[in-house]
Amino acid sequence: MRVSFQALTAAAISVAFMAVPGFADELKYHADLTAAQETPATDSTGTGTLDASYDTSAKTLSWTVTYSGLTGDVTAAHFHGPAAAGAKAPPVVPVSAPYASPIKGSATLTAQQTSDLQAGMWYFNLHTAKYPDGELRGQVTEGDGSSSMASSMEPMASFSSAAQ
Repeated sequence: MRVSFQALTAAAISVAFMAVPGFADELKYHADLTAAQETPATDSTGTGTLDASYDTSAKTLSWTVTYSGLTGDVTAAHFHGPAAAGAKAPPVVPVSAPYASPIKGSATLTAQQTSDLQAGMWYFNLHTAKYPDGELRGQVTEGDGSSSMASSMEPMASFSSAAQ
């Protein structure tokens, strides 16, 4: 049996691409931390952001939180859930000190935690002495926080769906 060079090359390229991990293995999450999102809202002028990524293979969530303008030192920080925006929930992933900005960390999630995170049912909270129930809060949503990129992708997503 004779195999052509083109067929052999095509087979080699196919095998090579199967070994490359897909981009879907890492999901990005974001939250804008504000006083208005606290329940009840606080009068803090502080602001912050949470940027996180979830590795679907390792089931690991890694995060970086930056903040400024708080009324004092951060005394605690956690992911809470499951809860929709405006609702309260217990902590599900505690964040270890030090709490100086930027706060970086990671945790392995359970299947239920992953499900709640992907459903948008987690929020991140920064606590201070003046606001022991939380000074800043942000609902954790999938994406990188760039609304312009998301809106520019919508027509492509619609086109892709229609083509299938």
